[in-house]
Amino acid sequence: MIEDKLLIWRIKHGSSEALGRIYKKYKDNLLRLALGLLNDRAAAEDIVHDCFVSIAQSTEKLRLSGNFKSYLATCVVNRVRNANKTGQRREVVGQDETRTETSNLERPEQWIIDSERLRLLNNAMAQLPNQQREVIILHTQGEMKFKAIAELQGASINTVQSRYRYGLDKLRSILNSEVKL
Repeated sequence: MIEDKLLIWRIKHGSSEALGRIYKKYKDNLLRLALGLLNDRAAAEDIVHDCFVSIAQSTEKLRLSGNFKSYLATCVVNRVRNANKTGQRREVVGQDETRTETSNLERPEQWIIDSERLRLLNNAMAQLPNQQREVIILHTQGEMKFKAIAELQGASINTVQSRYRYGLDKLRSILNSEVKL
């Protein structure tokens, strides 16, 4: 957090290296967040880049009172919501977008199994109502607390926790019906 405040101060004073450091620090997390909400890798990358471009263009207006990671996650979520309103979201992730780290996997069959699991999870997530999917992604991928999600969604903490619980229950139900042994 202190590092983020220092980097923001440096950005406000014209340091492009500081913006690059923040980008490297948060881009993967924000990309996972956007991808989870959009189910479209190219659109997710565009949204994350747009957030950083917006920061670079309006550094003098940047006022941060809380956690910078939450600020960036909120920026991504708001842009995703705008994209969803204009109908730019795909319903199901293509198989080429469900990549996993193959270098960490020792056997090709494990990579196939993991890819299939990820595909099933992405398809199940796409079937959730937007608010439930958003809460699950923000909490698990964005590592946001329920209080911050409640503020972002304009709902009570109890409502957000209910959306999370109902979303997880629905995910279990969807995944259990798809994976019959």
